[in-house]
Amino acid sequence: MKKTIHQAVYAALFLLPMTAFAEGPAPAVVKKTFVDVLKDGGWCMWPIAGFSIATVWLIIDIWIRTNDKKMVPEQDVVAAQQSFLAGDYIGCYQLMKVATSPFAMVVRAALSSIGYGKSATEEALVAEVDKISSKLQTRINYLSVIGVCTPMVGLLGTVSGMRGAFAVLGGSGIGDPSLLAGKIGEVLIATASGLFIAIPAFMGFYFLRNKLQSGVHHLEEEAERLFRNAPYDYLKDADVGQEETYAALPNWLDTPQGAA
Repeated sequence: MKKTIHQAVYAALFLLPMTAFAEGPAPAVVKKTFVDVLKDGGWCMWPIAGFSIATVWLIIDIWIRTNDKKMVPEQDVVAAQQSFLAGDYIGCYQLMKVATSPFAMVVRAALSSIGYGKSATEEALVAEVDKISSKLQTRINYLSVIGVCTPMVGLLGTVSGMRGAFAVLGGSGIGDPSLLAGKIGEVLIATASGLFIAIPAFMGFYFLRNKLQSGVHHLEEEAERLFRNAPYDYLKDADVGQEETYAALPNWLDTPQGAA
């Protein structure tokens, strides 16, 4: 008898919480698609979606641009080396003018100053390398901007969602929990989305920045190796680029003597 009573008490204690929480019918689970979840995030999901597309595009684009095969193509290096071995500096300039790689741009800039001596050639080479590095670094900096701005946009969505949640709470109290839950869900989606985009943006920024530095060093080394021991004495005053010159003599030197 005592054993039966104990079993009944234990069963009551076990079922009591279940009974308390099982009052009324169980709410139906509403399945939502990914697009529906994004719509629940509110207006801020539109700029966040734009930031996400820009992040993916920038990472892929900069990754391709900073590859060694893109910055220092083997065919351009071989063509420049063969022209240098043959002493055809004008032909090398024309080949590098047709090519579009960063290596070709650096070699072309250096060749345009090779007639002014070693110092001028090296300065032109370094200046072109810095120009290419600065251009690519600007693209990488956009990832940092996205990493900073996206959480702020998510924070604006959070503030907007909280304002709506408090408006619902002030208007209907807790009489309609679904409306309040929807506003709170909007707040969480906006916050999480901003962080979800900012994290890979910052990771891509630091990774691609280091990758760019490595690629720029490789570019500069290949270009300097090409001009090592160049015969600058024989190339003095040589116009390798053969580009049109706009700097003429001062016009007052052409004035006849004795003229007013």
